[in-house]
Amino acid sequence: MNQSSLVISIFIALAIVGVVLAIVLSRRSGSNNQSVPMPKVEAKVSQASVQAPVEPVEAPPVGVTQTTESEIPGTIESKQVPVDVPESMEGRRLKLRERLGRSQGSLGQVFKQTFSGSTVSDDAWQDLEDTLIMADLGVSAATGIVETLKAAVKKSGASSADELHEIAKSELIKLVDGGFDRTLHIERHPDRPAVVLTVGVNGTGKTTTTGKLARMLSAQDKDVLLGAADTFRAAAAEQLTTWGDRVGSPVIRGAEGSDPASVAFESVTAGLEQEVDVVLIDTAGRLHTKQGLMDELGKVYRVAGKLGPIDEVLLVIDATTGQNGLTQAKVFSEVVPVTGVVLSKLDGTAKGGIIVAIQDALGVPVKLVGLGEGPDDLAPFDAVDFVTGLLS
Repeated sequence: MNQSSLVISIFIALAIVGVVLAIVLSRRSGSNNQSVPMPKVEAKVSQASVQAPVEPVEAPPVGVTQTTESEIPGTIESKQVPVDVPESMEGRRLKLRERLGRSQGSLGQVFKQTFSGSTVSDDAWQDLEDTLIMADLGVSAATGIVETLKAAVKKSGASSADELHEIAKSELIKLVDGGFDRTLHIERHPDRPAVVLTVGVNGTGKTTTTGKLARMLSAQDKDVLLGAADTFRAAAAEQLTTWGDRVGSPVIRGAEGSDPASVAFESVTAGLEQEVDVVLIDTAGRLHTKQGLMDELGKVYRVAGKLGPIDEVLLVIDATTGQNGLTQAKVFSEVVPVTGVVLSKLDGTAKGGIIVAIQDALGVPVKLVGLGEGPDDLAPFDAVDFVTGLLS
């Protein structure tokens, strides 16, 4: 073999070896690529996939406008995925007793001291009367309670602390109960939802109470629709929308400054169309000294009731305002037919006597009490639970 043939043979052999190595390396490289994840590329794809086409949104009903995506009313379907489960009604009753047992210290303590022995001294009776007055029961009512208790104790002939305590408890339950019907009228009618209007002065916790009430009704498996008719305070609509999101309840709201009566009417209309059980309408916090605003509240009531009578008008009163709350109650009852009172912020105060004072002055029962800032801190008022907690 000559020299040129030898060189050609060597080149051919090297080429064959190179091809074989390339095939082997290619197969190994392909295998490695399949087993090694590429998180950066996948993350980019995931982010891009979120940008789904935006479907057109139907125009809101007349009188109800939405200016941002967050203002679009919810749907009934959203109720299928609540953030958490509301507390049961029995759990709320137990909480009422426990909270009152802790928070009504001064009033409850005086009752314990008054009836801690086999007899009650004149000084003890006087201390009890003074404490009742400080609990915002009012002078005449406090005096009346003490006289009633004195007569009951004398008639019974009780001679032990336990007997005196039971007599005091029984008489207080009668006084607080007052024979009122505390039924909350929230049952759906055959052809339309129940409609509840919440009213009250700024700062009483009215919007929060409306949201908590929606949550309480949700615990009873009721479909609820919320109406944000407080159009003077943008934060009120946002706050109510947040409560609606918590329980999956749709919220009808209007642009800031729009006609609150129109929003109330559209809320009832939407509730009728969507066949919900209850429509809760939150109104602006009216200053009871401004006659023009009070007249507007009357308009909201009349317009909201055009499709059927309003079932409940709940007046929210801050328990810490004392006798001033009684003045508010009287003024509001002259503008709209108040059917029940919600006493908010009852925790941490000895002002529970306002319950009796309001019921006596208006002839309207306290139906709900707010016990704290938690989402489930709203409970139906029950005289037995209240007095039991008070004297525990």
